[in-house]
Amino acid sequence: MRILRIFVALFLVAALAGSAGAQERAGESARELGSRPIDVTADRVSADSTRNTVTFEGNVVARQGDVTLHADRIQADYSREAGAIDRIEAEGNVRFVQEGREARSARATFHNLEQRIVLSGDATLRQGQNTVQGETLTIFLRENRSVVTGGKDGGRVKAVINPKGIMETSPR
Repeated sequence: MRILRIFVALFLVAALAGSAGAQERAGESARELGSRPIDVTADRVSADSTRNTVTFEGNVVARQGDVTLHADRIQADYSREAGAIDRIEAEGNVRFVQEGREARSARATFHNLEQRIVLSGDATLRQGQNTVQGETLTIFLRENRSVVTGGKDGGRVKAVINPKGIMETSPR
């Protein structure tokens, strides 16, 4: 019975990691994915060319391919060496959306060239009727996998698994 529970939990994490965009991403390197255009809308924007940063504030929405990031404030760091945005720091009401899954947290760091997003501060990932919660959620976009960790001082990860929901949201 314990092995069955472990299998179901691993299956849930794989299902929550999603397969949306897997064929699209399979042939592209992380650097190619990271060099795609990022469309950003916000109430205000300020740029600091000395520090190679741009800060967007107020109802910020950033889109790259099938990934959308919502937040109150986003700061983007530009890498002159790579010729692309290297990192995006998001704060306040962070919501990450990618076909069929949604994650929420207090803050997030999107490592654009690595195609990895780290959500922290009571992070929740939802796909269909399934949810997993922890202090930190790391989503590896290129690899279609995620890792959730509990907080310090004994914090634990919580998952709500709906077996019917897993079967319905799993790729065919």
